[in-house]
Amino acid sequence: MNEHLIAIIILLLYFSPIFYQLVIVIKERNRGNRLPFKKFMKIVKYSFMVLIPCLIGFGIISHTNYLNYEKPMTFDKYDQITFENFRGLEFFKKSLYGNERFAYVNTTIESEIDDNTVTIQSLFHPSRSFVYNKQTYSKELLSHEKYHIKITELFTRKAKEKLSNLNTFNENKIEGIIDNTRKEEREYQKEYDYNTFHSYVLSEQKHYEKEVDSLLNNLTKFKNSKIIIDENN
Repeated sequence: MNEHLIAIIILLLYFSPIFYQLVIVIKERNRGNRLPFKKFMKIVKYSFMVLIPCLIGFGIISHTNYLNYEKPMTFDKYDQITFENFRGLEFFKKSLYGNERFAYVNTTIESEIDDNTVTIQSLFHPSRSFVYNKQTYSKELLSHEKYHIKITELFTRKAKEKLSNLNTFNENKIEGIIDNTRKEEREYQKEYDYNTFHSYVLSEQKHYEKEVDSLLNNLTKFKNSKIIIDENN
């Protein structure tokens, strides 16, 4: 059954006492009796008092699974990552193009600007990443998802390379470089998924693996998360 239809049915069932009471209010109002209206408003009030915290909680754990939380992992932990680290919750997506064998990985480029130093690193978020069907674990799927992590690290290093070429500490320029890098990284991630069809086109998958590994290797000297902008250079 469509997940949106399920959500609608649940909400209709939840609010059914309100609908029932509304019918009574309308009938009694025609008879001049306004007492049921007070009961109706009380039911509405308590229904929303329960529903709103539930929706907020649902939204929070849908974004980050704090029920099974694991802190973000830096790229130096890359080799330790397995599907066991994918702890996020996905309540609605049942398939990807009709196939239940899929996963989702969440990565970010995080930065901090302080005096003449910029700290910038890629992070993998275990509690925001998920595998839809845990019975479909495969090395190919894991490899595809982990290359998303490598791609984020690649663009993080590209940003550090650009920052290292600055000869003045300009916070606006630094933030501009980082923001543009994030946009470029997101576009490349989409391109990677599209061209590999989420790992199903093996030749494209291998092509991207080779390309990303080569580019990462070329930027090895930017593994360190800190960049010092020396205005004396």
